[in-house]
Amino acid sequence: NDNVYVFNRGEHPMMIFDQRGNFLRSWGEGLFVRAHGLHIGPDQSIYCTDDGDHTVRKCTLEGKVLLEIGIPGKPTPYMSGEPFHRCTHTALSPDGHIFVSDGYGNSRVHKYTPDGKLVKSWGEPGTDPGQFNIVHNIVADDDGWIYVADRENHRVQVFDTNGKYEAQWNNLHRPCGLFMPRGECPHCFIGELGPGMPVNRNMANLGPRLTIVDTKGNRIARLGGEEGLVNEPGKFMAPHGLAVDSQGDIYVGEVSY
Repeated sequence: NDNVYVFNRGEHPMMIFDQRGNFLRSWGEGLFVRAHGLHIGPDQSIYCTDDGDHTVRKCTLEGKVLLEIGIPGKPTPYMSGEPFHRCTHTALSPDGHIFVSDGYGNSRVHKYTPDGKLVKSWGEPGTDPGQFNIVHNIVADDDGWIYVADRENHRVQVFDTNGKYEAQWNNLHRPCGLFMPRGECPHCFIGELGPGMPVNRNMANLGPRLTIVDTKGNRIARLGGEEGLVNEPGKFMAPHGLAVDSQGDIYVGEVSY
C-alpha cells in the first residue's frame, strides 16, 4: 500500500506515514540506539541496521523482532573483520541470504543464512578491487549480484554472492545511499554525499546529488549537485537513504549528522 517507513534517530525510531505524508504510527522506542539502514524484504519483513548498537534486527511491519544478528552494545574490535563494528545496511539475495555492510569500524561484507548463521565475510581496508573505505550501503538484484557503496573510495563495487569481485562503477562522489527495485533490468539509485571538507563543500557538480544508473553503471540521469550544497526543495544536503514506490516516485531521506 506504499506506506512510508522512516527509520530515524529521533524519539520515535520507526515512523510510518501514508503516501500523502500523514503520520500513522511509530514503534521501536527503547529498542534502537542509532538508526542507520532500512531494508524491506519480499515477505514484508523489515531489516533494521543499527550502527550504534552494532546489530541487525528483522522485524514485522508492526515492530515485532523476529531475528537479531549481532550482540547489542558490544562491537567487535576495530577493523578486526569480525561482525559487527558499526554495521550500516542490509540486503537480501533472491535465495534469502542476508548481506550486511560493516561499516564504519570494519571494511567487510558479511553473508548470513536466512536464519542468521554466518556463511562468510570478505573485504579489507584499502583502495584495490575488493577492498573498502567505509562500506556504507548494500543492495542485491534479482540475478544475485551484490552492489556495495564504497563511500570514501568514491565507487560502487559489484560482487557475486560468494564475494568474488566483478566490476566497479566510478564517476561518483562519496556514494552513500543505494536502492535497486526488484524486477527485470532495474535501475540503481545512488545518493551521493558530495564533498566533505570545508574547502570544497560548496563546489558545483560534485554533489550532494541523486544519480540513476543501469546495472552496468551507465548513467541515465542525475538530479541536483549543479550548485553544490543547496537547502531548498529539489536540491540536496545529504542524501542518505533511498526508496522507490510502486508508482515510480523516489523518496530521499537526508541525514543532518
